[in-house]
Amino acid sequence: MAQNENLAALSAAGVSVWLDDLSRDRIQSGNLADLIATRSVVGVTTNPTIFQGALSQGHAYDGQVKELAAQGADADAAVRTITTDDVRAACDVFAPVYEATGGVDGRVSIEVDPRLAFDAEKTTAQAVELWKIVDRPNLFIKIPATEAGLPAITAVIAEGISVNVTLIFSVQRYRSVMGAYLDGLRKAKIAGHDSAKIHSVASFFVSRVDTEIDKRLEAIGTDEALALRGRAGIANARLAYAEYQDVFDGGKRTSTYTNLAASGANRQRPLWASTGVKNPDYSDTMYVTELAAPNTVNTLPEKTLAAVADHGEIRGDTVSGTAAEAQEVFDKLGAVGIDLDDVFAVLEREGVDKFEKSWEELLSATAQELNSANASGTDVSGNS
Repeated sequence: MAQNENLAALSAAGVSVWLDDLSRDRIQSGNLADLIATRSVVGVTTNPTIFQGALSQGHAYDGQVKELAAQGADADAAVRTITTDDVRAACDVFAPVYEATGGVDGRVSIEVDPRLAFDAEKTTAQAVELWKIVDRPNLFIKIPATEAGLPAITAVIAEGISVNVTLIFSVQRYRSVMGAYLDGLRKAKIAGHDSAKIHSVASFFVSRVDTEIDKRLEAIGTDEALALRGRAGIANARLAYAEYQDVFDGGKRTSTYTNLAASGANRQRPLWASTGVKNPDYSDTMYVTELAAPNTVNTLPEKTLAAVADHGEIRGDTVSGTAAEAQEVFDKLGAVGIDLDDVFAVLEREGVDKFEKSWEELLSATAQELNSANASGTDVSGNS
């Protein structure tokens, strides 16, 4: 089977195409393998909302839920088993990609419990636990880039575990994330871990930035403000890429990474997340075609993947050298009255809250299914 030309061109531009979705149906039906063969998909990301959606649809999990109910599992234990089983199976599907790319791609991500986002010690402990449970070298543990998450990122990397840092919204926080990764690499080296086996991506959210800033621009309502709609998300990501180049790609701050790279350390690639376009007035491929650059990952919802395959116009690298133009956009946003610090604080808080809500809904629905499946009728609550 031939790869789709548009997605193959995106890959040729240096972008690793990942799918932002996972379900047991997708794995067992062969759909995931088909996307690898025909859509250039070389990785998968998951989050609590994705798992909540997967478990609420169809009957793929019914048999396992009955088994877990018979074993007396509570909702937390059942969700942990179900999600890690899916991720392990997906890791196996991507194993050939992992081998072929030397561990760069073929990755599957699983997130720590979002309720731990502000507790570094518990986040670290659960990350280590998930790494052991899934037991696959091509796993990424997702850790949110909250203030509390930063030391957890360092601690988990120091254990020799590969990390997908998620919920990054601001360039300032992104700098801290890269610092946490490099600190973790230094500690991992001291602990005797093989630096070459440790990988990381930094998931920088895009469309949510436009959604929040567009809302504020429309409230301001001036011609100058309205002209900036739909420009902040891409500008923010392009500024982040300039920071990435400065640290990992020969910029002013590359020396720290260069020293670690001598021991086999890998760069932490930027990953563009939240790339499904929310506003129907915008091009449905803009967060892909306008963010193509070497050594990046773009994790796409299936709808966006299909749109790129159908009509995405890939023009090669559309990011390198755009930092000055992107900064102009941000300067104009400040000039019309957008409080960017507040925007990013709101987005981080809402991001954590949304994943917490999805996780709670997942636990609640699983508890109900366990209770229904449990012949004894014993209550199985979602509380741990």
